[in-house]
Amino acid sequence: MARQFFIGGNWKMNGSVAECKKLIEMLNGFEVPANTEVVVAPPALYVDRVNQGLKKEIKVAAQNTYIKASGAYTGEIAPQMLKDMGVDWVVLGHSERREYFKESDELVGEKTAFALAAGVSVIACIGEKLEEREANITNDVVARQMKAIANHVQDWTNVVVAYEPVWAIGTGKVATPEQAQDVHAFLRKWLAENVSQKAADETRILYGGSVNGGNCKTLAAKPDIDGFLVGGASLKPEFGDIILSRQ
Repeated sequence: MARQFFIGGNWKMNGSVAECKKLIEMLNGFEVPANTEVVVAPPALYVDRVNQGLKKEIKVAAQNTYIKASGAYTGEIAPQMLKDMGVDWVVLGHSERREYFKESDELVGEKTAFALAAGVSVIACIGEKLEEREANITNDVVARQMKAIANHVQDWTNVVVAYEPVWAIGTGKVATPEQAQDVHAFLRKWLAENVSQKAADETRILYGGSVNGGNCKTLAAKPDIDGFLVGGASLKPEFGDIILSRQ
């Protein structure tokens, strides 16, 4: 079974009412091929507005959720609340959450399982830092991060994995298509050995880290790259080119 190509757009902490209006108009003007799934993640405050404004071919994600359905957790959002608002996706474990907000592998695993149980699909982010890449322990790092998710998640049907080498995020440095493919192939082998062959065959593994209109086609041609999680470029017209990178 061919894995459906997947394009995620992470707006991070960017936007305003006026900018959201412009981005909605831009996105609604893009062609979305039948074989491509597109999901964008605005800041929490704008999720509902964006979700209501976008055409049905483009879905919306939150950038984070917590491990409780309700309660005294000031500042947090429950995946059940997303479902209530008609939002079916969440990005979890982004390197910025891990780095700045000290989210552990274990917490990311718990968050992933809790969101899935609430019926929210997850874009689970993993990836190594520059010093880990230079120490040749990339595979060890991503395996550790995957294991923390697999400890809590048996069914990977509604999980999309996003491999984002931290040294490539927003730096303009991009992993070469070969570097990315090597890690993606390792991740697929890891899934086969540690989860199931079905998970290995069917789980979409995205690449993230300075993806743009210029490099997306060469990356998309690799057999184990099933799409992209796009940062800065998702706020620009070239996001339309990235959506078409498999055509």
